[in-house]
Amino acid sequence: MENEAKYYFYVLQCKDGSLYAGYTNNLERRVAVHNTGKGAKYTRARLPVTCIYFEEFVTKREAMQQEYAFKQLTREKKEIYINSANQKVGIISEQ
Repeated sequence: MENEAKYYFYVLQCKDGSLYAGYTNNLERRVAVHNTGKGAKYTRARLPVTCIYFEEFVTKREAMQQEYAFKQLTREKKEIYINSANQKVGIISEQ
C-alpha cells in the first residue's frame, strides 16, 4: 500500500483580483480556512478567495520552493505561468 504524503503549492484569487500563493498538505481544508477568515492575514480582508491553480509535490520542501519561486515573479509572469501550466486542473472554492 502506497501512502506518500502530498503537499500542494496553490494560488488563490482574492475578491479584489489580487493573487495569494501558499503551500499546504490539505488543499480543500486550507481554502476553506482562508474563506472563514482564519487563514493568512492578507486574505482576511479580501474574501472570498478561490483556488485558481495548484501543483502537487511529494515533499513539503518542494512545495515551499515552488511557492517562493512563484512569489519572485511579476504579476504578468504569474498570470502567464498559471495560464500556460500543463497541470492546471480547475477551481476549488468553498461551497
